[in-house]
Amino acid sequence: MLPRFFARRYLFSPRSRSVVNLISRLSVAAVAIPVAAMIILLSVFNGFESLVRSMYSAFDADLTLTPRRGQTFSPGDLDTVALSCLPGIAALSFTLEQSALLEHDGRQATATIRGVDDSYGRIFDLEDAVVTGEWQVRLGDLERLVIGQSMAWMLGIRSLADADVTLYAVRRGSFSTLLPMENYTRRTEPVGGVYVLDLDTERTYVLTSLRLAQALFGTPDRASALLLRTTPGADLNRTRRAVADAAGDAFEVRTREELRASFYRIMTYEKWGIFFIALLVLVIASFSVVGALSMLIVEKRDDMATLRALGADTGLLRAIFRTEGLLICGLGGVIGLVLGVGLSLLQQHFGLIEIPAETFVTKSYPVEFRWGDLLAVAVAFSVVATLLANITVRSMIKK
Repeated sequence: MLPRFFARRYLFSPRSRSVVNLISRLSVAAVAIPVAAMIILLSVFNGFESLVRSMYSAFDADLTLTPRRGQTFSPGDLDTVALSCLPGIAALSFTLEQSALLEHDGRQATATIRGVDDSYGRIFDLEDAVVTGEWQVRLGDLERLVIGQSMAWMLGIRSLADADVTLYAVRRGSFSTLLPMENYTRRTEPVGGVYVLDLDTERTYVLTSLRLAQALFGTPDRASALLLRTTPGADLNRTRRAVADAAGDAFEVRTREELRASFYRIMTYEKWGIFFIALLVLVIASFSVVGALSMLIVEKRDDMATLRALGADTGLLRAIFRTEGLLICGLGGVIGLVLGVGLSLLQQHFGLIEIPAETFVTKSYPVEFRWGDLLAVAVAFSVVATLLANITVRSMIKK
């Protein structure tokens, strides 16, 4: 009780008008700002991570079944009726993916052609992502392409009225140096829709019908993957094991996170890299507390002499100024946490700061506050504050 009484009096007493007290109060602000910055940085990173995950969910199914050997398989190798009847399975769709060259009006670009069947719309809801035209890849016998907006710009497509794109795919089993064009299968199809997602996906994927992809790549009645959508609330791991048992050892079943495991792992490393860099900034800023506490100890030497004369030992004197340092850090930490959480929640729910880009998938900076980040910042800051206060007091007040 006594250390806290002296600590509060030194910091909050109305008679405290010395330069040391002013520096102590400035130290509170110096601590609060980096603490708030840590919360905001982590929340912004969480927001972008969630945004990227939602973008990838538009092209990565809940479960993806692929052959363990080779790149393609016959859809007849799978019992789709049995798979669709498994608990937790809502829909399934065959796809065929390979790389191809796209050309329009003299401009060329490479892309991954994803041929999809008629059930693809039950796996992914792309209507919200398509900003021009429709996402349907086939209308009766008419084949159409659905491309990303970045790909459309790369090919110089500004309108769907005159947007015929020529596809070139390497012809299987043929090679000629005299007639190089004979090495490629060529198809010219209109663009029926343009979608907007993340930049990488827009530049990578072009949707078309499974029938056109099979003809283009010379793989009739073949598919490269079976995409499965699970029912809401289904146990993903249990459903995955059931699908793997039904498909057999010739196929591999992976979740969306496993398909991009390295990418998500890198994002996690980057997040905590940012955390430790911000923590280093906080440690540097906390040295203002060390300076303020050292100056306060020097200023209060007469008070310490009086307390020693009254019987106070070194432990009590250290406890007083240790509490003073922790009080400065704690006050700054609480202000910083409240400020960081408040600003993060305001941006998360109201989108006060907008992104100045009409083509981005969100109008405001994505922010997602998580309580785990608050706990991590609070624990890390508590450790830093305790160490700095103890080291400063022990070095300034000798036995």
